[in-house]
Amino acid sequence: MSIPPVAAQDMALIRRDKYGNSARADLSKDEARLACGEPLSYVIGWVPFLNLKIRLDSHPLIPRPETEWWSEKLINYLEERFGSGETDKAFRLLDLCAGSGAIGLSILSYFPNAYVSFGELSHEHTDLIRMNIAENNLDVSRAVICAGDLFSPFTNERFDIIATNPPYIPDARELPQAVHAFEPPEALFSGPKGLDLIQRIILDVSHHLLSSGELWMECDISNIHEAQALLLASRADATIHEDLYGRPRLLVAHFT
Repeated sequence: MSIPPVAAQDMALIRRDKYGNSARADLSKDEARLACGEPLSYVIGWVPFLNLKIRLDSHPLIPRPETEWWSEKLINYLEERFGSGETDKAFRLLDLCAGSGAIGLSILSYFPNAYVSFGELSHEHTDLIRMNIAENNLDVSRAVICAGDLFSPFTNERFDIIATNPPYIPDARELPQAVHAFEPPEALFSGPKGLDLIQRIILDVSHHLLSSGELWMECDISNIHEAQALLLASRADATIHEDLYGRPRLLVAHFT
């Protein structure tokens, strides 16, 4: 079967990143998956995220450059606030709606003084987070992984940072076929305005932050200003940050 040029490039990436450039690799099944429109990242089975290898075995939401961008921004902020040495002040972070765990894993990797909790609805994805901790040789003793709805596994817990990339796309939004057909809709869509989960997070988040704690939350460009208004109405200071493409993407909030 003749392979279009773009697909040929994809096949070269599969041979390199999935099979280590093995000349004996049988790529026929991978080629068929690509031909059906499956995202390249799922076919390869992992994506790079900062300094980590994030496996995608359970097909969570594929981490995007926008999320990687603000995760690096968060690392820089935490470095200034807490330091990054074993003897520096310890801090607690919750990666909410964790999916593959990429955000929290990047913090666990960079900070030996970080204690990271992962909250994720899907048991398949919590198993994947454990797999990614092992894949990247991270310290599992500083990680707590819980399956449950939003804050339900963390009833009496408070954190220095709550970082979340929740579902935030309006239900009627048309997405590329590869996204619509293969990525989990529960990780993408969240009501008519894309705010259903965001509203629930805003309603409860102050009960799970320490007095100096902050919420770092990714939003859609169509609803980030309304999400900011909801936070302001909840007596929070909330600032919008543009992503690497110059689009409003990140809300950082703390409660007064």
